[in-house]
Amino acid sequence: MANYKDIHGTQIEVRSDNPSNPVNGQVWYNTTDQKLRGLSSNPVGSWATTGNLNQARRRLTGAGPSTAGLAISGTNDPPYFANVEQYNGSAWTEIANVTTAREETAAAGKSATSILFFGGNENTTPKHSGKTESWNGTSWSEVADLNLSRAELAGAGASNTSALTFGGIGDSPPPSRGALVESWNGTSWSEVADLNTSRDDVMGAGIITSALAFGGHTPSPSGKTAVTESWNGTSFAEVADLNTARSTGGGAGDTNTAALMYGGTTGSASANTELWNGTSWTEVANLNTARSDQGEFGSSANALSFGGNGPTAVAEEWSEPTLTIQEFDLS
Repeated sequence: MANYKDIHGTQIEVRSDNPSNPVNGQVWYNTTDQKLRGLSSNPVGSWATTGNLNQARRRLTGAGPSTAGLAISGTNDPPYFANVEQYNGSAWTEIANVTTAREETAAAGKSATSILFFGGNENTTPKHSGKTESWNGTSWSEVADLNLSRAELAGAGASNTSALTFGGIGDSPPPSRGALVESWNGTSWSEVADLNTSRDDVMGAGIITSALAFGGHTPSPSGKTAVTESWNGTSFAEVADLNTARSTGGGAGDTNTAALMYGGTTGSASANTELWNGTSWTEVANLNTARSDQGEFGSSANALSFGGNGPTAVAEEWSEPTLTIQEFDLS
């Protein structure tokens, strides 16, 4: 019978403490605690299904923390929804509607009581919207419009007084994929430096001083891009590409050094998930349900994916890769 050393190439170490930097699969006996321990890892993270939205929809957006974020607006082609639902870690509750129903919008905010919602398509002519709404934890109020009305844009930001939006498609004849970046100071939007690559259906993550723009739709023959750009508070710079070019996916993250990208379309709905560490993207565990046109919020460590093409009400929760010291029963 093969022993532990034959299988793993090392003996079970006997020591008086736990090793400071164990590797996955390493096992040791701690003589002080009289415990057999080992390190196990989930290096690719995982998605787990959670409570469904009350209203199935696609082309929606979201913002807030992973345990209390909002699912905002969206469509079933038709209608356009004004519905807003709040997540509590396991289920969704309908709360106050936005003022104007629309789809293909963006939002920003890391707190459940301070969120900004902007852009999108309205059921009007012209359809592209510049409307911006602010959430205070109880109700929505209209504030100053975007400088350029547009849909299929991305958002980043910590609150309803500090946000960034980039990309999208506007009404300028003919409709054009945008590089425009606008910054929100709590009162008005100001045009700032452009993206290097014009695109719509772009994904975003981060805050007003440290954001990431990735993927999207361009006029290229493939129609999809893997280009990633990092925002330092002043300008965007190109960094390493996604592994898979796609658009209309989900994006979550708190800075330009830690982000998650999931789902989207490559021509068909994707389940692929990629994790950004500030230098490169790594493919990690897939969504359980492939989807595009979804809503999203949270961080690279804990994120939500909800709704999407179908339309669907399915929601999933992401947990980051983990390293766990386990104890083994010797009885």
